[in-house]
Amino acid sequence: MKKLLTLLTLLLILVFPAFTPANQGGKVDTNAKIKAVFIYNFTKYIEWPTDYQAGDFTIAILGSNESLFQELTNMSKVKKVANQPFTIKVIDNASQIGKAHIVYIPEDNIGLVGKALSTVKGKSTLIVTESPGYAKKGAAINFTIASGRQKFELNKSTAQQHNLKVSSTLENIAVLVN
Repeated sequence: MKKLLTLLTLLLILVFPAFTPANQGGKVDTNAKIKAVFIYNFTKYIEWPTDYQAGDFTIAILGSNESLFQELTNMSKVKKVANQPFTIKVIDNASQIGKAHIVYIPEDNIGLVGKALSTVKGKSTLIVTESPGYAKKGAAINFTIASGRQKFELNKSTAQQHNLKVSSTLENIAVLVN
């Protein structure tokens, strides 16, 4: 029942139109809110190896994205990833990734993808980007806009190379790329 509710929530989010960031004058940045929910829900449909299932679940944002950082931080105060508390950290360069479970690379830092991929080679780290074509360039998940709606591309083979198991539920709602 819990998985069904989560899936329905994720599907509901898919039908909302994408909004441009509007974190001005006290307005909510709906785009950051949607991406934060997606990122959190990815954790329910991707399985990390056993040695990544202890301690804090870490989501790193490579570069500045204050709205997304705030949304994920707010979630981390009331939610867990499986039985793990999760933490959000902002990092300035790929050498600070450490043992992050997820690394989110905003579009304005997309030039750092190559360094990030080198840093996480051999680690079970999910790289999430938001630039056209990056699911084919090394990211396992890439946010995209299709028909005015927030979607995401999934490169399952990239996830598998990082020893991550993707559920068929996530595959079914993703735009699959190779």
